Amino acid sequence: MSVTSSTKSEGSLGETIRVIVHALLIALVIRTFLFQPFNIPSGSMKATLLVGDYLFVSKYSYGYSHYSFPLSPPLFSGRVFGSEPARGDIVVFRLPREDSTDYIKRVIGLPGDRIQMKEGLLYINDTPVKRERLSDFVGEDPCGSGATARVKRWKETLPNSVTYETLDCIDNNSLDDTPVYTVPAGHFFMMGDNRDNSTDSRVLSAVGYVPFENIVGRAQMIFFSIAEGEHAWMIWRWPTAVRWNRIFKIVR
Repeated sequence: MSVTSSTKSEGSLGETIRVIVHALLIALVIRTFLFQPFNIPSGSMKATLLVGDYLFVSKYSYGYSHYSFPLSPPLFSGRVFGSEPARGDIVVFRLPREDSTDYIKRVIGLPGDRIQMKEGLLYINDTPVKRERLSDFVGEDPCGSGATARVKRWKETLPNSVTYETLDCIDNNSLDDTPVYTVPAGHFFMMGDNRDNSTDSRVLSAVGYVPFENIVGRAQMIFFSIAEGEHAWMIWRWPTAVRWNRIFKIVR
């Protein structure tokens, strides 16, 4: 009887290990080729994305580069099955100057475009982007003071008819007037929707033009959201801390 029991125990252990290995492989395939979860740690995309949002990013939208794989092994250069992002897409990308860091911004400039800010107004190829004043944003200060604030809110419409909201905390901010940026071939120009609190392609020394190879994927859907300053693992606080109205919200 002892031999039989031992054999059954060994068989059960082996089956458990196989199930775990298979589950890990399936998760790895999904993360590499289909969807990867990310969370929003900063307010640069407010009010489109909030600190505490957790979202899925589709890896297949623009094809695959070596940044698509865990640990980003330099297996090849460029992209396979590549499809360029559209103007207005919200994308996750690896910072060109520190490629271990993920950023999330909106695609504003395509290869060959000329991008400029004049008095807070966005110009694409010398044409001002249509902008409509909305009611003020009221909430936690999008420029980082931590207090409740009221700031200007606009609706922008890109040349391809994509619309989204932007925030304008400060008049005549340093990034409200810029030189003309000419986007190089194979690169994209990224901007945050929270225009006065976003380090993006307008800051060439920090972000600059983003190579197509550095794009990880497209933001698709918020699957969880918890108030800024709260911790997702504190499940006893979920009834009041979770932003229930943001769960399963499509990212645009």
